[in-house]
Amino acid sequence: MKTRKRPYGDCNMVGRNIERLRLEQGIKQKDFISKLQVYGLDINPTSYSKLEGQVRLATDKEVFYCAKILGVKTQELFDEE
Repeated sequence: MKTRKRPYGDCNMVGRNIERLRLEQGIKQKDFISKLQVYGLDINPTSYSKLEGQVRLATDKEVFYCAKILGVKTQELFDEE
């Protein structure tokens, strides 16, 4: 597993939790992106990496489907650790 090269940004509130939950569940980033694409989200690896790194804004659809894939309530993505 690669380690994060850059510190987290402040463009969204959910990226850090999405990354944490994805890693806890053992889902590779490329597999997670594929699952998002099944739901119709056209997202590339760079854009997704920026979402997790909190370097770009997250859309409501992205937040909704990330929570759905991770099997958590949307609010859990906003919770502080």
